[in-house]
Amino acid sequence: MPQRPYVIDQMISAKQIAARIEELSDQIAREFAGTDKLVVVGLLRGSFVFIADLVRELDLPVEVDFLEASSYGDGTESSREVRILKDLRGQIEARDVLVVEDIVDTGFTLSHVLHLLKSRKPRKLRTIALLDKPSRREVPMKADWTGFEIPDEFVVGYGIDFAQRNRNLPFIGKVRFTDAEVED
Repeated sequence: MPQRPYVIDQMISAKQIAARIEELSDQIAREFAGTDKLVVVGLLRGSFVFIADLVRELDLPVEVDFLEASSYGDGTESSREVRILKDLRGQIEARDVLVVEDIVDTGFTLSHVLHLLKSRKPRKLRTIALLDKPSRREVPMKADWTGFEIPDEFVVGYGIDFAQRNRNLPFIGKVRFTDAEVED
């Protein structure tokens, strides 16, 4: 299927992201002060850039693990069916866990992941999302920490993709399609 032509308008600069991560890492360090090791769980694939920058800022002993969940495929709309494509390697029972999400949109993915992880009985389970789109929420869900609240726009960059493209952009950009919308 050919891809629709689009342009990307910068919404959040790399400098703004870095400054916000520094603020958030201080708050997280206070929340988990005294932990023997914080298990930082990145939700793949969109969070990989965010998690890398975040853990470098954390002044805590950390272990990094990944879980891959999907409800989008290559589209721009959630299917509302969350599938776990890669599970954690390590155990989280009785451990402090921080789940790192790229964007909370409908809330289905994060809700599903938290339900799964809570069943594994962590000592403390908290969440952080780089981006939050509260106007799209279909499941009551709010991360404990949020980098930026954004309007209902399709975004890419800083690990977030559109059909596996644009993850490498150092900023968050809004996708603007340049062709006329096709009626179904």
